[in-house]
Amino acid sequence: MNKILLAGSTGYLGSFILKELLNRGYATRTITRNEKKLPKPVTENNRLEIVKAELTVPKSIKNCCRNVDTVISTVGITNQKDGLTYMDVDYQANLNLLEEAKRSGVKKFIYVSVLKGDQLTHLKICEAKEKFVSAVRNSGLDYCIIRPNGFFSDMGEFYEMAKKGRVYLFGNGEYKANPIHGADLAEICVNAIQSTDKEISVGGPQTLTHNQIAKIAFSVASKKPKITYIPDGIRKAVLFLLRSFTNSKIYGPIEFFMTVLSMDLIAPEYGTRTLKKYFEELKSAHNQTDSTDQI
Repeated sequence: MNKILLAGSTGYLGSFILKELLNRGYATRTITRNEKKLPKPVTENNRLEIVKAELTVPKSIKNCCRNVDTVISTVGITNQKDGLTYMDVDYQANLNLLEEAKRSGVKKFIYVSVLKGDQLTHLKICEAKEKFVSAVRNSGLDYCIIRPNGFFSDMGEFYEMAKKGRVYLFGNGEYKANPIHGADLAEICVNAIQSTDKEISVGGPQTLTHNQIAKIAFSVASKKPKITYIPDGIRKAVLFLLRSFTNSKIYGPIEFFMTVLSMDLIAPEYGTRTLKKYFEELKSAHNQTDSTDQI
């Protein structure tokens, strides 16, 4: 069986991929800056090898791909930290890993980008991701680019707004999406090890309008639905001001989410986990936290 190197294992998606790899019996090596962020049951698995390194520092990952057949990378940032930009992480850090993979004779590189990323290169995050996609395609390695249309974790903001009593939506709230749970997407990523597909677009099992997502969130939060619709002109004005008076470290994450929430993002449906169930899990977790705080 192949030996897999996983980069990004402490992130939302990466943590699910790591569990999926180990559950399927893959010998797995993971690169992490902080192994304490890995769940303890995973770190105790004898099929897992942990390498402490910084992908942004090429010398720290030297030989990390030795004896590895396939590399899977979910590395990227949604909120810049440590002064790093999208180009520093989504592009250059991944490129450092790709070059190391080529030197070590890795056969396949699997990279998780975003749905319609190649059409959204005017956004800083997509510009960096798609620049790396081009590098993968031109690497000479077998590859697969996976394009999810949004994670359940991104949809958590709908529930947070609903808990406070009001949800804000762009346009008339009829934009559609079918975001996917990390565990369902992890199955796709691990399946890609044996797949011959060069590119896979994927979403969750339910295609919903933003209005429908908001109503599900209100229902789970036990709140009366109150929705405020933001005209597209206001959205564009806010983005113009952010781009004019702040740097990409500030406006980058905002421009991405304000853009993808003002368009349809629909991909082939996959998986079984529903957004309602995810919101219920968030509610349960919040209730447990509140109970602990009161002790």
